Amino acid sequence: MRRSLPTRVGVAGGVLGLLLTTAACGGDSGGGGGGQAAEEGTTREDGPVALRMSWWGSDTRHAATQQLIELYQSQNEGVTVEGDFTGFADYFDRLATSTAGGDGPCVQQQDTRYVREYADRNALLDLTPYIEDGTIDTSNLDEAVATTGQVEDATYAIPTGVNAFTLVVDPQAYAAAGVPVPDDSSWTWDEMVQTAAQVTQATGGQVYGMQAMGLNGGDTNFEVYAREHGEALFDEDGQIGFTEETLVDWWNIEKEASESGAEPEPSTTVEVFNGGVDQALVATGRGASGFWWTNELPALTAGAGRELQFMQFPTEEGNGETGMYLKPAMFWAISSDCESPKEAALLINWLINSEDAVEIVKADRGLPVNTELREQIAPTLDAPGQAAVAFVEEITPDLQDPPALPPQGAGEVQAIMQRYTEQILFDQISVEDAASQFMSEVQSAIA
Repeated sequence: MRRSLPTRVGVAGGVLGLLLTTAACGGDSGGGGGGQAAEEGTTREDGPVALRMSWWGSDTRHAATQQLIELYQSQNEGVTVEGDFTGFADYFDRLATSTAGGDGPCVQQQDTRYVREYADRNALLDLTPYIEDGTIDTSNLDEAVATTGQVEDATYAIPTGVNAFTLVVDPQAYAAAGVPVPDDSSWTWDEMVQTAAQVTQATGGQVYGMQAMGLNGGDTNFEVYAREHGEALFDEDGQIGFTEETLVDWWNIEKEASESGAEPEPSTTVEVFNGGVDQALVATGRGASGFWWTNELPALTAGAGRELQFMQFPTEEGNGETGMYLKPAMFWAISSDCESPKEAALLINWLINSEDAVEIVKADRGLPVNTELREQIAPTLDAPGQAAVAFVEEITPDLQDPPALPPQGAGEVQAIMQRYTEQILFDQISVEDAASQFMSEVQSAIA
């Protein structure tokens, strides 16, 4: 049984503050906090420029990003882009270490959980000057997420695209089990678990009804649940925004899913989680559903070899207000260590505003954040991409606004959530004790 991923993610969150504090104390090269104008640094006019660009993701994303790099280099003589790819499990641990050493990648894929942390510690460049002078054109960015990379009055990150965290289901798995796919316009959390258990039972455990919701994106899953109840993971002031009772209720749903057979036994659950998107139950034909981001559908479909579809989150009574929201799939940011920030900004602008770039990436980093290009490429997307466009368009009118960037230390929440979810599944702790200890640890992390 592999249990390494939660440990590695926890390392990334736990040492991040220490590493970045050490890095920030080494000098004043950071661009954070004050909205200071950035120097252009070395540009192609001065001679050959080399940029390091880092990202995480599936093999599909890796291949597409390599294509992007090759195309950009062919269109921009004198600029070389070095790819720095790793899986999500190691990404932020590696990024924190390189940043502490003054060697952060010039252009880096960032996540909502960490943008404020890096910005507040002067590890990211303020992109405002490049936006104001037009180097990075934000005029066509989706208004729902265009400013989600801001900390106070400074912009530290540009969204790559938009997506939503939702349920991905395999209709053929339901059909083979003789279980109807629920109506997601009116279904409840109880119905989700009961239906999933029926799938597992009908197939003799050959196909599980659902993948554990508290591990893969567990913090986001709970955030949606909390927002359904008028609460939040963090409020606008960066404080804990949910009650212990709400967390207990959510974890009890997970516990019921495990005990009823709706999801695999705990050891298999952890092994599947550690395998990432490529080993997801719906991607390997071993499951009927799981919670994933809309931009992950192409990779899931490629693994499954058949059509998968989206469903909206259930609600408590089946007709309540959804807690779902559009989120930046991820961000592009520039390290304050970058010696060629102007060139890095030009690369980011190309990544979000170039038709050539969008045609390569499609919807892998979320539906294109440039709304004009999104509309333009929608008919050219493969079936999963078109399904994502249609789903997002369908649900957008009912969605809540995206939350503000979480506070420093929020990057640890995912690992804390995973650890307590595992302990609950293995009967090592009660749900009530887990909820109490979780809230204490999160409070300490963001203090």
